[in-house]
Amino acid sequence: MAVMARIVAGIGASHSPQVGFAKDTQSPDSTVWGPIFAMFEPVAQWLDDVDPDVIVHIYNDHITSFFFDHYSPFVLGVDDQYVVADEGGGPRDHPPVKGHAALARHIGASLMADEFDISFFRNKPIDHGMFSPLSMMTDRGTRWSGAVIPLQVGVLQFPIPTARRCYDLGRGLARAIESYDEDLSVAVVATGGLSHQVHGERAGFNNPEWDDRFLDLLESQPESLTALTHAEYAELGGAEGTEVIMWLIMRGALSSNVRVLHRATYHPSMTNLATVIYENEHTPGDEEVAAQRQLVDAQLAGIEELPGTYPFTLETAARAYQLNAFLHDLTKPPVRERFLTDAASVYDEFGLSTEDRRLLEARDWIGLIRAGAIFFGLEK
Repeated sequence: MAVMARIVAGIGASHSPQVGFAKDTQSPDSTVWGPIFAMFEPVAQWLDDVDPDVIVHIYNDHITSFFFDHYSPFVLGVDDQYVVADEGGGPRDHPPVKGHAALARHIGASLMADEFDISFFRNKPIDHGMFSPLSMMTDRGTRWSGAVIPLQVGVLQFPIPTARRCYDLGRGLARAIESYDEDLSVAVVATGGLSHQVHGERAGFNNPEWDDRFLDLLESQPESLTALTHAEYAELGGAEGTEVIMWLIMRGALSSNVRVLHRATYHPSMTNLATVIYENEHTPGDEEVAAQRQLVDAQLAGIEELPGTYPFTLETAARAYQLNAFLHDLTKPPVRERFLTDAASVYDEFGLSTEDRRLLEARDWIGLIRAGAIFFGLEK
């Protein structure tokens, strides 16, 4: 058996601000808010018992770190750490969570090889879409403190990915995770929903009957959910409830048949909340893993034989991020003026290494390219 990462389970968990509000201000003994703690407790206990190395956390941002000046359907975090965003009232009390940048980069490369167009992000805080359920599931990192890889899905500005596209992405996500050549256990978490609408004259709409039906189908007939249009999801579960298509990414990453370890719903107010745990039963064979690894490497195979050629990869971007951030900001007049009068202080501000500084001071253009500087930063 090849050494590889393996998906041990899929988790579904609503990400309503109500969840964060309960965690921050309420007691598990509260009549109204206690059921939220109760529905997350089995998930927290599972994480405590199984202790997966990594969570791939599928969520949507709420115009906190991703605005409409550049809005992507799928955006994968490839950073080493993620912090809580300030959504208007100060950041919540939750420590930063560590990322698994190497696995994230492999997932990105694999999804691209499978012809999913993925964007990548670093240095962006993450809002309640991820941190409201994560604070409950991990007790703010005191019960589980493994690595997190966030996958942000743009579901607020139509057109958005179809339900079918989300399900297929989940299948690609499974191939990506399972072709990573390190022995890691991975849980795939999807957030959002269930039924709710927060805008317009229909605000306050819920449909718990549809939510129960959705969870039934998600478990046993997930492909039937891929045929629904966004309008049909909105009719059944409210306009904002359409975000449950993200649960199909999680479900697509799992085996056809799953073992249900937990399922609960609770409807405290605006949003009908749910948590589920599905144990995965699929283990890919060595040939399947080898074929995906070969696919991931195929596009750049042989490029190392081209003399004087240095492809700018995700690994290069990570290694030389501060250097390229420095070059990028030199296009700003105040930074440029400071650089011309006090270069050392600007180097310090960007945390440049001794070698980066030497190359810059020597204007060693080829050396900078070899160090990971992208040409278009040097050009400017």
